Amino acid sequence: MDLSTNYLGLRLPHPLVAGASPLVDDLSMVQRLADAGASAIVMHSLFEEQVRGEALARERFHDAHAHSHAEAPTYLPQPEEFRLGPDEYLEQIRRIRRRVPVPVIASLNGTSEGSWLRYGPLMEEAGAAAIELNLYELVTSCDVSSYEIERNAIDLVRAVSRSVRIPVAVKLSPFYTALPAFARALVDAGASGLVLFNRFYQADIDPDALEVVRTLRLSTSSELNLRLRWIAILSSQVRTSYAASGGVHDARDAVRAVMAGADCVQVVSALLRHGPERMGELVRELREWLEQHEYDSLDQAKGSMNLKRCPDPRGFERANYVQVLQSWRFE
Repeated sequence: MDLSTNYLGLRLPHPLVAGASPLVDDLSMVQRLADAGASAIVMHSLFEEQVRGEALARERFHDAHAHSHAEAPTYLPQPEEFRLGPDEYLEQIRRIRRRVPVPVIASLNGTSEGSWLRYGPLMEEAGAAAIELNLYELVTSCDVSSYEIERNAIDLVRAVSRSVRIPVAVKLSPFYTALPAFARALVDAGASGLVLFNRFYQADIDPDALEVVRTLRLSTSSELNLRLRWIAILSSQVRTSYAASGGVHDARDAVRAVMAGADCVQVVSALLRHGPERMGELVRELREWLEQHEYDSLDQAKGSMNLKRCPDPRGFERANYVQVLQSWRFE
C-alpha cells in the first residue's frame, strides 16, 4: 500500500502530520512523534506580538523614557506568556532538525507588514522545510472593510513568499465572504498551499466574577465537516496543496479529508489526548482501511469526493442547507 503524498513540494511517506502544538517545545516529545511515524512536524506560531514585544523591551532597556512610548508595555503580551522567544524559536528549529529526520514546518502568525517578517528567512536558515503563515485576525471595528482585510492578507503572503526560497502555506479561518476567489488570490500572490482551518479559541464569560475567561477545548470529529466542504470546493478549482487542520481523530477522518482533496491532514487534539504514539496507530489504521476497501494507493482516494468528482455536488452547496433543514422529524 502506497500511502505517500506530496504536500508543498515535500514528498511525505503518508499524509498524517503532527500539527502545531506545545509538543514541539519538548525534544523528547518531538522524538516520540518521529518514532511514531509523523510524516512532518508543524511548529506552533511565532507571533508578530512576540517580535514587536522583544524589540520594545530592548528599546526600554536602552531608553530611560521608554514608558512614554506610544505602545505602552501593557499593550503587548509579556515575554513570559510565550514558551519560546524569537531567538529560542529559531534555535528550537535547529535542535529538532538535529534530533529527527522529519521535515519541520515553521509558523509565523501576524496581521501587518513589519520587521517581524524578517523571521521568515531566519526560519529558512535555521532549517525549516516550509513556513505556515497563520493569518489569524479578529476584526472588531466597523471601520475596517472586508476588502482591506483581504488586501492586507494578500500583501503579507506576497511579502513572505518573496523573502524565502522554501514554500509558504497559508492557514486561514473560514470567515471570508468569497473564499474561492480569495484562495485563488493568495495562490497568485505566492502561496504554495492552504491550511483549512484555523481553530478559533472562543472566550467565555464568568457571570459571577464578571470576567472574560480563556477557554481551551480540544477538537472533535464533528469539526471536520467544515474543512471537508471547503477543501472539496477549493481543490476542484484552485490548484495548490491542501492540508486539513481540525477534527482529525481517526483513520476515517483522515480518509474523508483526503477524499475531499487534502494532500495531508494535521493532527493535534488526538495527540494531546492520547500522546504522540497515537500517530503510529493512525498510520496503521489508515493503511488497514485503504487495504480493506481495495485501494492500491492514497492517490486513488485523493480528491475522489471533491466538488467536481463526487456523485452529488449539491451536498457541498446550498441544496444541502435546504434539505437538511427539511429533514428533521419528531418521533
